Amino acid sequence: MTRIIADISVSLDGFVTGPDPGPESGLGTGGEALHTWAFSDDPEDRRILHEATARSGAVILGRHLFDVVDGPHGWDDKVGYGAAEVGKPAFVVVTSSPPESVRLTGLDWTFVTTGLPDAVTAAREHAEAASAAGGKELDVVLMGGGATIRSALDAGLIDVLSLHLAPVVLGAGTPLFTGGAPRTLVQRSVTATSTATHLIYDVL
Repeated sequence: MTRIIADISVSLDGFVTGPDPGPESGLGTGGEALHTWAFSDDPEDRRILHEATARSGAVILGRHLFDVVDGPHGWDDKVGYGAAEVGKPAFVVVTSSPPESVRLTGLDWTFVTTGLPDAVTAAREHAEAASAAGGKELDVVLMGGGATIRSALDAGLIDVLSLHLAPVVLGAGTPLFTGGAPRTLVQRSVTATSTATHLIYDVL
């Protein structure tokens, strides 16, 4: 079955954005340091980024994150999920209501208004269709934000947790973990680079 992989960058003190995130500054004050690894020339960082995007048959994100990436200071041809990589996955947005318009019309957007489990089902269908068309197994990647990943963990929807631990202490921002149901993790790999420590866990 298609794996559901939560993949997100996090600070040493557990934040996935700095203070005051929003459409004007998606990662908040100082939060850009979380994604230094994604723009690094380190060969291992490049390999990890390439492998992550290459395995993505569909990507899930919450509405707040969508508003950031589709906003005026969001993604473009050079910055964004899979930018400069081969192919683009389908994107599934969990939201209470679809937006009136979408700036990034060149991407495949699906808006699910009936909750996260239904968004996972829709994303899995996209990934399985892409797998069949491409002849290789693809995953569903849950890219955030933090609240969406926390909800998915609490609901038992995640198979793999992939964390990119950035060497920065933000002091405040959006926390990745704030309690919730306990989960047992099995560490599968640790890759240290010049910009981050990349951690992969199976979620039991």
